[in-house]
Amino acid sequence: MKKTSIFIIIIAIIVICVGFFVSKYNGMVTLNENVDAKFSAIDTQLQRRADLIPNLVSAVQGYMDHEQEAINKVTSARTKLVNASTVAEKAEADNALTSALNGFLALAENYPDLKASENFIGLTDELAGTENRITTARKDYNDAVQNYNTTIKRFPDSFLASMFNFSEKEYFKAEEGANEVPKVQFNTAN
Repeated sequence: MKKTSIFIIIIAIIVICVGFFVSKYNGMVTLNENVDAKFSAIDTQLQRRADLIPNLVSAVQGYMDHEQEAINKVTSARTKLVNASTVAEKAEADNALTSALNGFLALAENYPDLKASENFIGLTDELAGTENRITTARKDYNDAVQNYNTTIKRFPDSFLASMFNFSEKEYFKAEEGANEVPKVQFNTAN
């Protein structure tokens, strides 16, 4: 009877340990998937903004024919964003597109007829809304990355993380001020 009790205790300890490690592993998988889902949300919003750009460029091209350099910068930055694949590449491309858009929209200020165009106003409103969604998605992603990275660095999770190749995730870093919505002001006194 004594050997049976010891055997049952050993089996119970093994089952508890295995259950503990399985639970920790599944928790890391869940956190990893959450990070991927949050990045997908950023990607969706960046794609939405990239899809708005051709419409915006097309809406202003007739007004700003001699501002081709600004149009080319926006178009080039959009292409770079669409072709980016890693977090770092997307962040860099996002920063370049934000900068190009800010310059582009600032130039639009010089064209009263353009600023009064309902199409242009609608597109810039959609763009501003998308910029807000990108900011929110970026924050959600970085929060998920922080949670995941913290988990895989803690003991005993760090042991399991290294065993199963869970590696640290990259934050979506924006340039200083890149989280601000491009300001579009319409002068109604024209």
